[in-house]
Amino acid sequence: MKCPACQHPETKVVDSRVSKDGAAIRRRRECLACGFRFTTYERVEMQLPMVVKRDGRREPFSREKVIEGIRKACQKRPISMDQIEAFVSELERELMESGEREIPSTEIGERVMAKLQEWDQVAYVRFASVYRQFKDVKEFIAQVQELLASQEKKS
Repeated sequence: MKCPACQHPETKVVDSRVSKDGAAIRRRRECLACGFRFTTYERVEMQLPMVVKRDGRREPFSREKVIEGIRKACQKRPISMDQIEAFVSELERELMESGEREIPSTEIGERVMAKLQEWDQVAYVRFASVYRQFKDVKEFIAQVQELLASQEKKS
């Protein structure tokens, strides 16, 4: 493992622990050259389905892309990275267990939107505006009205 500070190729493991969700090993490392300390995570490499994009392209499922999209929607909202990580871990597990070789990106987007709607309405609308590619304010307003109507039904 290269040191992120000086790129020296040799580091030592100072501490290892199981992550909170139990799906990874968290390792504290120290560079043998400069003494810089950093954290790495070791995960089991799972055979996840390929994601079929709207334009027909196929690409491997990217945990990082899903986390980044959710993180942007949740910026300055009361949703922790632990919640986001736990949701994405659960999503990965469900995708792997489905046995499908390919999954439409729309299915992943809809699952993310459902979770965001549970967590925080502002984060939900932010994600929906990018995911659904709103062309104008009318589409944005329609989505907010739909959200408000679904909240009234729950009350």
